[in-house]
Amino acid sequence: MMIKLKEGTPRHSQITQWLRKQIEEGHYTPEQKLPSENELAKRFDVSRVTIRRALQSLESDALIYRCQGLGSFVSDNRTPHNLVRLTDFQEDMSRAGFKATSIVKDVGQIKAPEWLAKQLQLETKTIIIQIDRLRLADGEPIAFDSTWLPMLYGQLIEPDKLEHSTIYNMLEKKYEIPIQRGCYQLTADLASATLAADLRIETGSPLLRIDRTSYTIGDKPVYFQKRYYRSDRVLYEMTLERDPSGQSGDMPLKEFIPIFRSTDVGHPHHS
Repeated sequence: MMIKLKEGTPRHSQITQWLRKQIEEGHYTPEQKLPSENELAKRFDVSRVTIRRALQSLESDALIYRCQGLGSFVSDNRTPHNLVRLTDFQEDMSRAGFKATSIVKDVGQIKAPEWLAKQLQLETKTIIIQIDRLRLADGEPIAFDSTWLPMLYGQLIEPDKLEHSTIYNMLEKKYEIPIQRGCYQLTADLASATLAADLRIETGSPLLRIDRTSYTIGDKPVYFQKRYYRSDRVLYEMTLERDPSGQSGDMPLKEFIPIFRSTDVGHPHHS
């Protein structure tokens, strides 16, 4: 059903207020996906640019969050102290009791293929930076990263300092570019001959692959990354919290953390 907007008030503001009211009145519940930009544009008879401005206002007020390729979702602000942490490799290793280091295997410029350009919100074949790193825990290979950054951010990275630092750390501390959120996808993969050699495992060994897009202010992608973890060295543990009233079937995600195994598999390290 089309919703008619009033004259004299900015359209994006009216749409923001309408969506805000829908959320506050419970028509859209925490973690529920909102209609797509196209659907909202048709409903209000406006452009997607107008819809995007309205959604950005809601995101700034922490009423919603957005994931590239998935859409917009209502935030759950009932238990802010239970929000899942957004961490980098060094932080994960430190919490697990390991010393984190990296070996930069390759740094270069490539033309972004269509799938990668979409993740970074760029035109296909735009020149971007690619950084490949072998990640170590106490000197032992545990993961391999391929990271792609738009030139705007990639040119700020100093590869020779990535042995003991991270991209997060460089951008946030030196350039005050905050990483505000990340969207993750976890899947399984098999080690290619090259990956197997770097990770010191057999070709075809199972890997845990994490695809992550990290965003800064204004919902701008800072980088897209594929990380391949040795599945014999890491697993992820999920903690769900049930509504004590028993009225909701939803179980909000309270904690989602990596657990790293030492070379002595019987003694896992909790991040």
